[in-house]
Amino acid sequence: MTATNTKGDGQSVVREELSSVVIRFAGDSGDGMQLTGSQFGATSALMGNDLATFPDYPAEIRAPAGTTYGVSGFQVHFASKDIRTPGDAPDVLVAMNPAALMVNLAQLKPHGVLVINTDAFTPANLKKAGYDHNPLEDHSLDAYRLLAVDITKRTLEAVRPHGLSSKDAGRCKNVWTLGLLYWLFDRDPMPTTQWLETKFRKMPDVAAANIAALRAGHIFAENTAMPNGIHPYQVPKAELPKGLYRSIDGNTAAAYGIVMGARLANLPIMYGSYPITPASSLLHHLAKLKHMDVTTFQAEDEIAAVCSAIGASFGGALGVTGTSGPGLALKTEAVGLAIGAELPLVIVNVQRGGPSTGLPTKTEQSDLLFAIYGRNGDAPLPVLAAATPGDCFHMAVEAVRIATQFMTPVILLTDGFLANSAEPWQIPDLDSYEPFPVTFQEEDTEDFQPFKHDANGVRRWVKPGTPNLMYRAGGLEKADGPGNISYDPDNHQAMTKLRANKVAGVANTIPAASIEQGDTTGDLVYVGWGSTHGAITQAVAQLREEGHSVSHIHLRYLNPLPRGLEKLLRGFKHVVVPEMNNGMLDKVLRSEFLIDAKGIDKVKGLPFQIRELVEDGRQRLGAKPEKNSNVVAMGAE
Repeated sequence: MTATNTKGDGQSVVREELSSVVIRFAGDSGDGMQLTGSQFGATSALMGNDLATFPDYPAEIRAPAGTTYGVSGFQVHFASKDIRTPGDAPDVLVAMNPAALMVNLAQLKPHGVLVINTDAFTPANLKKAGYDHNPLEDHSLDAYRLLAVDITKRTLEAVRPHGLSSKDAGRCKNVWTLGLLYWLFDRDPMPTTQWLETKFRKMPDVAAANIAALRAGHIFAENTAMPNGIHPYQVPKAELPKGLYRSIDGNTAAAYGIVMGARLANLPIMYGSYPITPASSLLHHLAKLKHMDVTTFQAEDEIAAVCSAIGASFGGALGVTGTSGPGLALKTEAVGLAIGAELPLVIVNVQRGGPSTGLPTKTEQSDLLFAIYGRNGDAPLPVLAAATPGDCFHMAVEAVRIATQFMTPVILLTDGFLANSAEPWQIPDLDSYEPFPVTFQEEDTEDFQPFKHDANGVRRWVKPGTPNLMYRAGGLEKADGPGNISYDPDNHQAMTKLRANKVAGVANTIPAASIEQGDTTGDLVYVGWGSTHGAITQAVAQLREEGHSVSHIHLRYLNPLPRGLEKLLRGFKHVVVPEMNNGMLDKVLRSEFLIDAKGIDKVKGLPFQIRELVEDGRQRLGAKPEKNSNVVAMGAE
């Protein structure tokens, strides 16, 4: 299809209409690719497209400029239809230097659009990136639609009137490139112009220079005869449910969900944290919410952070701590203390590649077994997982509810992909959430026993300092009822069973297992958890369109598992678990239900692609793989 709109000079522009496009911006860590991609995504969201993004940060803090170690990327998938992932392979690759081209070219679709900053392709930069020859000169890029532009030079010319230094002027090249892409894909540059004015309001020269670069890139594209095969495109608005939307990433949504949960519980928040990638922005977001009765504390280490949160819960507030895998390991003994003392605590674990410090900026799901089993002694606790960036809000609310209603620590698992990715999020009706206010014991009773448990195995919560209700809460085993230190073997057995049964009872308050997509019985079911949701959803949809008997179950509650799950799983010939780890949930399902669950393991620091799961499904079902085409059109995701 084609669409027509009007240029500034009144001439009409014929644009090819596409249903979806995937663009990957890549450059040196100082080239502003995260800003460029986030602005393109935000503008697309404002224009009504469905959206999914994927930032890809370098792990090196200060990698040598121009090397492959320092390449930073940002992928944007925008569409006029419902999408769930940032896309498999980019339709468009923007490479700001040779290193960015070296790292990302293999992912670009055949015959894809390749935008290159020719000014960066110097002999020194080519050598640093590992090139023996200049790819712009040896025909190695002939398989792509190449748009080679001297971006740096044109940027310097555009910003010269604003008096910036050469270094500062060169930093505007990402915004010049953004202007070019805005015209090519019919994006409105005004939201970015307004954002620049706000961001640099204290530096008007910098704001003016960036706006000039944005306009110059837009004008260049509008007035340049594009190479053969490159022409203007248009992606219409998506048909989304009516409502108020905003673009949100997982860490932002989790922070808001914690606040919402505390409001529903009628509790103040104390967030104790130690900075760790990719969980650090949780602290940043919550620190801005003091007006919502949030106190934040940046501790000297992970142990101090979690202990401060436990102390807050002992004092009658909602103790929350956030971390990533290595930090969760350090917090483990203190989490056991909270289990033994039976205090509410929310732990948000934003998973990353391991072991040890592993891959700090890459995503993984390898903390599942640690979250479920990783404490000394028999110390079970509820484990939840969010499926999408926006879902982090709802699951954070759930984590607060379970922690306060059952007087237990709760681990909420997200990961680096969810934390940093963004999507349009329909702001929920907050009045639709049922409050779960906490009731503290405040009156003295003759039979006051701080560790006397109700029918659900839950003890009363007493604030320290309440008259005549003093008690001790420590890590040593307690006598059931009075809470005195006890080494009695029968009491220890009883308390161990009581704590385990309490966690098992959480299953009665969560939704029963259900099918996300497909039939309740069939040949194959994919069982996912966490951020694999989008890839599984779209892969299953494609396989079903091809006529295969495939379904999808997605688990947001991992301990305890939801009621009815075993019955559902036994209705399928093949049970397959795609995970970004070396096989964890499949082990849990096999041990819990004696079901022959199989795993698809991906441990590359990257999320699943749709095609990987589609090819897996065809192979398991004995279907012939589709023939690969040498030319893949935009919008074919």
